Amino acid sequence: MKFWIRRPGALRVETLDGKLLASTTKINSSKDSLFISGNRKPWLLPPAMANPVKDADGFVVRRPEALYGEPAYGSGRFSAALDPVELAGERPVPLEAPFANVAEIDGIAMVDHHGRPAVDAILTPNPSYRPLFPAAPLLFPGRTAVRIDLETAVCVASQSLDGDTSGAGHWMVLHGIDEYMLDDLFEEVSMGLTDVRSHIPWDLPGA
Repeated sequence: MKFWIRRPGALRVETLDGKLLASTTKINSSKDSLFISGNRKPWLLPPAMANPVKDADGFVVRRPEALYGEPAYGSGRFSAALDPVELAGERPVPLEAPFANVAEIDGIAMVDHHGRPAVDAILTPNPSYRPLFPAAPLLFPGRTAVRIDLETAVCVASQSLDGDTSGAGHWMVLHGIDEYMLDDLFEEVSMGLTDVRSHIPWDLPGA
């Protein structure tokens, strides 16, 4: 399948031969109802406006509270892969507590994933592991091989290595990052807008 994503909530899904399977609708609708919902979620900052706490090497050690969320399709595994915080947790854990980390990590290696730098690792979940979608966890019982795109942190691949789930997982290829996309991709009814990425020919009289 092919996916077009505009964070935080727009998604278009097609088969490889171009058949439309799903598309976000009403992306330009009023958001007024959000701000009278009676809870604090609408007032959280977008992730781009919240600075995480980093260590001396530039790695994130604490993820701030923000309006996280990814467009979902299917079981929720796709959404979890786009923001795989469940593989690490949002904050540090006490060093003296055994198995307090979400998972035990082994076999870390830098790899190439369809022309993009990525990190491979083998993760074994601990009792503290809490998948974003319980019906579609990124980590299976036993060991799971995962691959994280270095630039975007998207979990581009995973594969169960043990037990009855051996071989299960997912694989995705990132073809573009931060590319321009028309609203038409995410609307139920096309507005007939011109795609400015394409060359527009001008026929001049007498030319």
